[in-house]
Amino acid sequence: MPKRVMQGTVVSDGGDKTVVVRVERRIMHPVYKKYITKSKKYAAHDEGNTVKTGDQVKIRECSPKSKRKCWEVLGDTPANLG
Repeated sequence: MPKRVMQGTVVSDGGDKTVVVRVERRIMHPVYKKYITKSKKYAAHDEGNTVKTGDQVKIRECSPKSKRKCWEVLGDTPANLG
């Protein structure tokens, strides 16, 4: 089964080898038929501490690294994530 890949913005890089990524998605409201932006934050593993707050990154599902962290940042720098 393929691993899920999402794209989002880094909102925190305070932890050691950990970043928090906010992933936004747009859904249509079932009654009002207007688009709503929903977001969710994921803790992701960043082995080299290379990404900083505000960077656009892609994250991929992986085996659990800790209690909350089961995502990893793809690539070693944000420029390589094209």
